Amino acid sequence: MKNILFVLTSNDKMGDTDKKTGFWVEEFAAPYYKLTDAGYNVTLASPKGGQPPIDPNSDTEDAATEDTKRFDKDKETQKILANTKRLEDVDQKDFDAVFYPGGHGLLWDLVENKTSQELIESFYTNKKPISFVCHAPAILKNIKDTDGNALVKGRKVTGFTNGEEEAVQLTDVVPFLIEDMMKEKGADYSKKGDWEPYALEDGLLITGQNPASSSKVADFLMKKLK
Repeated sequence: MKNILFVLTSNDKMGDTDKKTGFWVEEFAAPYYKLTDAGYNVTLASPKGGQPPIDPNSDTEDAATEDTKRFDKDKETQKILANTKRLEDVDQKDFDAVFYPGGHGLLWDLVENKTSQELIESFYTNKKPISFVCHAPAILKNIKDTDGNALVKGRKVTGFTNGEEEAVQLTDVVPFLIEDMMKEKGADYSKKGDWEPYALEDGLLITGQNPASSSKVADFLMKKLK
């Protein structure tokens, strides 16, 4: 049985604003159910442990999907989510892959989190898949390869687009734009139209553009783990 680690943000605030944030429910629920339904073991972790904050904008009727509706009724998974492990207490050796759901919250904690950085680099060095969706590819900003270069340099990646950030009116709130950062790091960044499902695989690195891409990332991950 393959074991997959999910890492979620512990941050519920957008920088020094009063805007609430956290992780995006669909980006957790869609991959979680796809993987667990297929028989994979999923362990949840976050920097602080315990209940990670849900972005209130992802918990509305407008944002609802079949997977989020399932989660809303799923007391067992809600209980598991409320008891995430602390990130510093997990070890790469116990897992076959790592997945980071997105949501704006992680821009203010996981991007600069040294434990998270070391964990991702350890997975990659040990030839295990690393996967990210929507805002989570922002976490790759500080990740290096074994030669000390930006891991994304020359690699095919995607992530939340400048247009999508503009559409949610947070261009001036976020610490940086993922599309711009990827290009600055020398990544081979590409995208589809705003809100269209799109995911890419480049070796062990899997990235998805937006919430609608979450299932595609899970599909790539399952293929890698077969």
